[in-house]
Amino acid sequence: MNGARARLRDPQVVWIALVLLALLAAFSALRPGSFATPFNLLTLVSDAAILLLLATGMTFVIITAGIDLSVGGVLVFSAVAATEAMDATGSLLLGAGAAVLSGLAWGVLNGVLVARGRIPALIVTLGTLGMSLGAALLLTGGVDLRAPSELNLGLGLDRWLGVPQIVWICAVIVAVLGVALARTRFGRHTYAIGSNAEAARRSGVAVNRHLIKVYGLAGLLAGFAGYLSLAKYGITGVSAHSTDNLQAIAAVVIGGTSLFGGVGTVLGTVIGVFIPAVLQNGFQILGVKPFWQQVVVGAVLVAAVYVDQRQRSRREQ
Repeated sequence: MNGARARLRDPQVVWIALVLLALLAAFSALRPGSFATPFNLLTLVSDAAILLLLATGMTFVIITAGIDLSVGGVLVFSAVAATEAMDATGSLLLGAGAAVLSGLAWGVLNGVLVARGRIPALIVTLGTLGMSLGAALLLTGGVDLRAPSELNLGLGLDRWLGVPQIVWICAVIVAVLGVALARTRFGRHTYAIGSNAEAARRSGVAVNRHLIKVYGLAGLLAGFAGYLSLAKYGITGVSAHSTDNLQAIAAVVIGGTSLFGGVGTVLGTVIGVFIPAVLQNGFQILGVKPFWQQVVVGAVLVAAVYVDQRQRSRREQ
């Protein structure tokens, strides 16, 4: 419990929260009639919701000192699997099941190859990125499939209390996983493996089994994100998610999760997702070229990794 509270009070999380607040204040002051409006802020949150699912799964993986480059491909494959299942059965529920199970299968495959096969996670997930995207393209013939209209008009457009259903769903999932990481044995084992896998094994943690679960969780979330993306946009988007993995990794690292493992929070990742989202939205409203957003986010990412390395060096001294 004390460890969870300490992580939530991590100075790095506080600093990135202040950065996000400063960005919100700056864009609100510069364009109060355009940026700081309920419609624009709701659009911003809605656009970031699906990436937040990917980044939350990535948080667990990176805390174990791993990486998952496959999430964008898994998202696309799961959206294709869901569409095929719904076209064949007419059931939206079976479509959701197909997406989640597809994502879980890819995630478990990643976990088995990393944990049991002792293959570096970078190589494994780079391979499954290509495999999942290639399989999706084979199934679709390289063209986008359309979701059933009832999915797009229902889950994709329906709102609760004026907020899109997709935002509520993502918020609940992320909140539950945030509590799981901070307060449960699953979370403690995740941190322990990232801090020192051999020490965790000696203390009784089933390291290999846990790694498979963590990668499975990341795959499952990517699969469900594929279903939500299908509902939101109405198409599988086979060529629209090529940088999702990099965006998710950037959000996690900006949010204070260490690439060396053992450090990170879901709260930090939430903030890390919204910093690039606010920059992109604000720059669009100001009429700034979108390339500058990439430059700024890249600079923030490098700064976050630099700070992480400095903190790690201090801990080791």
